[in-house]
Amino acid sequence: MKWRSARRSSNVEDRRGMGPGGGGGMKLGLGGIAIVVVIGLLLGKNPMEMLGLLAEVQQQAPAGTDQPGGATTAPVDDEASQFVASILGETEDVWGAIFQASGEQYPPAQLVLFTGSVNSACGGATAAVGPFYCPGDRKVYIDLSFFQQMRDRLGGGGDFAEAYVIAHEVGHHIQTLTGVSAKVNQVRQRGGNVEGAEGPLVRQELQADCYAGLWAHHAQQRHAWLEPGDLEEALNTATAIGDDTLQRQGQGQVVPDSFTHGSAQQRVRWFRIGFESGDYRKCDTFAAVQL
Repeated sequence: MKWRSARRSSNVEDRRGMGPGGGGGMKLGLGGIAIVVVIGLLLGKNPMEMLGLLAEVQQQAPAGTDQPGGATTAPVDDEASQFVASILGETEDVWGAIFQASGEQYPPAQLVLFTGSVNSACGGATAAVGPFYCPGDRKVYIDLSFFQQMRDRLGGGGDFAEAYVIAHEVGHHIQTLTGVSAKVNQVRQRGGNVEGAEGPLVRQELQADCYAGLWAHHAQQRHAWLEPGDLEEALNTATAIGDDTLQRQGQGQVVPDSFTHGSAQQRVRWFRIGFESGDYRKCDTFAAVQL
């Protein structure tokens, strides 16, 4: 993937090596975070979604940044941060053009690089939860060690696969801007079940996959940066992080009623829909009869 041709975003906070301190927002403490994560896993729920909901219910999401005085740290100028900034910059340019075509302005998400653990408006988190988007502060959080885990343990990986992961999390930012995330949370707050193979949470995640594919479509048109094997990298990663794949590996059986992100086949399908069409309207997973 010839990612160096993309513009590098300035919306990157590099907190690698800083530890979890300096964060605003909800402070649960490590014990509280561990309890929420364990309960989420036992109930088949996404721990970060639970933390995000808790942040909204308690209305403790800060309006500013996590750094004192509103300052952000400049990213270390290494290849990893350059790659992340380039992919984020391309998401900004692609989504900026899509929003502009509808007469709107796109407010970009920030992306936080961290090592080990981090504080966000959705609470504290460790690298074990993987990359996540927090609607409370509209930031994407990534410990870059996840990309190594994709290669070593999940059967995915590669630069385009990593770009897919970033674009997926930015897709959740789009859902926050368009009100989709709020509607899913409303169902949860009313006591409705959002999990399951056909549930709102799976539809939300599959839409983010479709948005990632849509981004890749337009980015490829702009840069012609994909090389042989790049698309397969993304599809292999989508397969590796499907609910059925992870459940089969982790517990030896598949429980569709506890799905939160969609099956491997569904994730591949919706990424392809976005990638092959490049059409924002094709990503309406909530109206889809068949996922």
